[in-house]
Amino acid sequence: MILIFGGTTEGRLAVEVTELAGKPYFYSTHDGMQQVNSTHGTYISGGMDAVAIASCCKEQEIRLIIDAAHPFASALHQNIATAATLLRLPVIRLERHYPPKDSRIIWCHNYGHAIQLLNAHHVNCLLALTGVKTIERLKEYWTQHDCYFRILDRDASREILRHTGFPPARTLTYSDEGRIDGLLSTLHPQAILLKESGATGGFSEKAQAALEQGVKVFAIERPTLPSSFHIATGRFSLRRMIEQLLPDFFPLRSGITTGTCAAAAAKAALASLLSGTEQRTVQITLPNDEEITLVAEHIHCDKHCATATVRKDAGDDPDVTHGTLIVARVKYASHPDIAITGGEGVGRVTLPGLGIPVGEAAINPTPRRMIVQALQQLYQGGLDVEISVPEGKALAEKTFNHRVGVVGGISIIGTSGIVQPFSNEAFIDAIRREVQVAVATGIRHVVLNSGARSERIVKQQFPHLPAQAFVHYGNAIGETLSIACQEGAETITLGLMIGKAVKLAEGHTNTHSHKVLMNTEFLKTLAADAGCSAKAVTQIGQLKMARDLWNTLNERDAPLFFTALLQRCHEHCRTCVSTPCTLQLMLISDEEKIEYTIP
Repeated sequence: MILIFGGTTEGRLAVEVTELAGKPYFYSTHDGMQQVNSTHGTYISGGMDAVAIASCCKEQEIRLIIDAAHPFASALHQNIATAATLLRLPVIRLERHYPPKDSRIIWCHNYGHAIQLLNAHHVNCLLALTGVKTIERLKEYWTQHDCYFRILDRDASREILRHTGFPPARTLTYSDEGRIDGLLSTLHPQAILLKESGATGGFSEKAQAALEQGVKVFAIERPTLPSSFHIATGRFSLRRMIEQLLPDFFPLRSGITTGTCAAAAAKAALASLLSGTEQRTVQITLPNDEEITLVAEHIHCDKHCATATVRKDAGDDPDVTHGTLIVARVKYASHPDIAITGGEGVGRVTLPGLGIPVGEAAINPTPRRMIVQALQQLYQGGLDVEISVPEGKALAEKTFNHRVGVVGGISIIGTSGIVQPFSNEAFIDAIRREVQVAVATGIRHVVLNSGARSERIVKQQFPHLPAQAFVHYGNAIGETLSIACQEGAETITLGLMIGKAVKLAEGHTNTHSHKVLMNTEFLKTLAADAGCSAKAVTQIGQLKMARDLWNTLNERDAPLFFTALLQRCHEHCRTCVSTPCTLQLMLISDEEKIEYTIP
């Protein structure tokens, strides 16, 4: 059983992740105004000290605590740590993203220190954006100077005002604010006071608006967290940490891509080279800016070169590279760049269309960026990096790499850095749980996407929909459509990349590459029936990859072919849903645009 302390955006994220397990858990907030909709969670309202937390954990047989409370809830953080230490329970802190500290900002250790610095800088008019609960802490300042506070327009906030004696005329509500720069122009404060609330709290936007208007910015540093907490920084890292600390909670384990392994191995090698000692544990930043911790198994280091290996963990996804060692060799270079090459077991690109120049190592763009980012966190000079996979050549025989022009080994891939367990019954159950949560929260329009990339693109069309409305189908298109209708979705939008569309158009509602490949004979017939030119039909028959369709067809043939393709997809999808359900399909290009829509 898991106990989540929330009341924040991070608390809602923790619920979204935990709901996927389909198991009961508890969600606690300080007051009843911060509830979340859930299927499996039990809500607890009211503040708890360390004794109450320990008692709750014993009574409910809690095995793991997730602290997703506000970063400035320092008393709660300490109470959680005290109770967890007493009961020997692990605690995951779901932390926010914090930008690097800006030297233009005047940093304050606490509110007393802030008052000292405000006086030292002769600030006589202040806009405090630190919340109604900080009015009492700043009383020494506002009783002597002009000060404005922004508060929530609710009875609890007004009660605090009455208690502290702060003049109501000097308060602003969120509804009064509009844009922060407009508020600054109206009030003309000499300075603003912020809390280091991170990206969720809009810290950077507020600070930048003030600095652009010549207004001084003072900021209270976020409190230090208990050292016993395990830190997660987002959806993926939270799930992986739960899997590690509570292995039986999720029905399936997530994994890491070969690209993430390569970045971790490279960083471990460089860290060891720089320090002269083995540095096995490293933090890697994923493409969505989350951080995960990985451990290298083997490190060899001399004065000029270091080698490290990380073992690929695909979780419970069927992947031929699971358990394979990914090796990175890093050495100092005379040139100023980070040059990445492929060694033993990494394939070479022989055909265009993969986004990698012909002749180069099959290390995809996202892993390359991850490797560069990981190394530049430690070193700014030139480096030569070689990625190798000792078993890669043999593993490549079990893949379809040869069909896309990758020879001699496997590809180093991964767009998100994380492997989601897509291809089995438990994943279908997870999809059903996601849809159930969406419908339970009042959502009737569900948007289905194959993964993070297509979701990001389609999401732009529906900015009004909450996060729960977007569900990943992986390859299980047909089953996901059926589930969405069965659970009560009234409108379904399906986002399709071209690789899945060419398989779905032929009637394959499960598009996993282990089950079905692109059929050029079918596509040629489809093109001919759609009225495409004979040249287009011939060109389609020569394709090795579906993505090449975008660059192959001319202006006349392209709309004929893609419209017919999407229409076929729509026909096959319609067989998976009940009649009352509205079904919309969107075809997404490699340029990350929605090119065609039906209806």
